[in-house]
Amino acid sequence: MTSIVPANSQDLSVSEERALRRAVAILEGKSFIARLTELTGEPVSQMLRRLPAPIGNQINRTVRSTLFQALDVALFKLGSTWVPEPPPALFQLASGLAGGVSGFFGMAALALELPVTTTLMLRSIAGIAVRHGERLDRPESRLACLEVFALGPEGKRGASGETSYYAARAFLAKTVSEAAQALLERQIAGGSGPLIVDLVSSIASRFGVVVSEKVAAGAVPVVGAIGGAAVNIAFMQHFQQMARAHFVVRHLERRYGQNLVQSRYRSLDELRRVRTRPAGA
Repeated sequence: MTSIVPANSQDLSVSEERALRRAVAILEGKSFIARLTELTGEPVSQMLRRLPAPIGNQINRTVRSTLFQALDVALFKLGSTWVPEPPPALFQLASGLAGGVSGFFGMAALALELPVTTTLMLRSIAGIAVRHGERLDRPESRLACLEVFALGPEGKRGASGETSYYAARAFLAKTVSEAAQALLERQIAGGSGPLIVDLVSSIASRFGVVVSEKVAAGAVPVVGAIGGAAVNIAFMQHFQQMARAHFVVRHLERRYGQNLVQSRYRSLDELRRVRTRPAGA
C-alpha cells in the first residue's frame, strides 16, 4: 500500500490537478482493444471471440511463465543503483522489432516474443517510476512497476462502484502488500512460494486479457507495414501510458495522502464521464 504522508497544503496545485486529470483520462479512458480496433480498422473483439480454446490455453501458460520472469526482474534486478534508461521511443522500436518477428512466425513465436517484450516494458516502466520519485531500493516501488501490467480501463465501475483504476489496485492490494513485506524481511528467495504464485495469478488474470487482445489483433488481415510490429508498438505504448498515469497518482498520494487523491480522482472521473456521455444518454 502506498505510504501516506500528508503535505501542509490540503489541496492540489493547478499543475498537479492538470496532471491528475490526464492520469484519469488514461486510466479510465480508452481500452487497449479500442486502440487496436482503431489501428487495424477491424473489430478485434470479434476476432477475440473466435480464438480457439487451445490458443487461449497457450496464451494463459505463456502469460504466467512470462510474469514469473518479469517478477524475477522486478524483485532482484531492479535496484537502488539506477542507470538512466533510453527514451520511450527506443523501447517502442525494440518492441516493434520483436513483434515483427513474432508476426512472421505466428503463435509459435509467442513464448519467445512475449517475455522479451514484457521485460522491455518493465524496464521502461521502471524508468518512468524513477522519474516520478519512486525509489527502486524499496520493494513496494518495484512491485508497483509490476502492478502496471494489471491496470487498464474496463469501461465500467468495479464491483463496489469504485473507479476501474482503484478497483484494480484494491484487487491486488493484499498480495502486493504481503509480497512487499516478505521481500523487505528477506523471506523470499528465488521465484517460488505461495506469495509469488498468488501475486502472479492475480496479475495474470488481467494481463492475460490484454495479451489475448494483442494476439487477436495480430490475426487481423491488415495492409502494408501494419502487423505484428505495429501491434507490439501499440502494446508498449499502452503500458507506458498506464505507467505514467499510475506513478503520477502514486506521487500525489505520497504528497497529499491517498484519501484526498482518491476522492479527487473519483470526482474527476465523474466529470469525465459526464463530458463523454452521448447526448440523450
